[in-house]
Amino acid sequence: MRWATRAGIHIDRAACAWLIRRFLDPDAEFIFVTDPGDLPPGAIGFDMRGVDLSHHVGPAGAADCSFETILRRHDLTDPVLWRIGQIVHEADLDDERYDAPEAPGLDVVLRGLSMVCDDERMLEVTGPIFDGLYEYQRRALLLGREPA
Repeated sequence: MRWATRAGIHIDRAACAWLIRRFLDPDAEFIFVTDPGDLPPGAIGFDMRGVDLSHHVGPAGAADCSFETILRRHDLTDPVLWRIGQIVHEADLDDERYDAPEAPGLDVVLRGLSMVCDDERMLEVTGPIFDGLYEYQRRALLLGREPA
């Protein structure tokens, strides 16, 4: 499938692309547009104005980031993904909805990478970052504490 998002990706778009490729569509092709009105025919848009897979008000009446919206729309129930969703939410929205002390650091790392990488390279580099975050959070959940 072809997936489209805004050019100049940061935390939520990078996390969504990782989520899509790792859990929904391993052969995903990503297209970056400068204007949401330029969504290519047949492409699934995410994290941009006018598409379903973007920021929305969640069931609790508070804003969800695009990562959380994708989790909801695709019925992904993995608690590790939901924990990553909280981290991404706080890094993206910084509304103190969740206790996510990892969020500011992750945000700084991804912002810095966006300053030295184009969008394609961002996806290459951030994929392993999110893989590591997933594994760390998975082990923390299994152990009931931070892994060593």
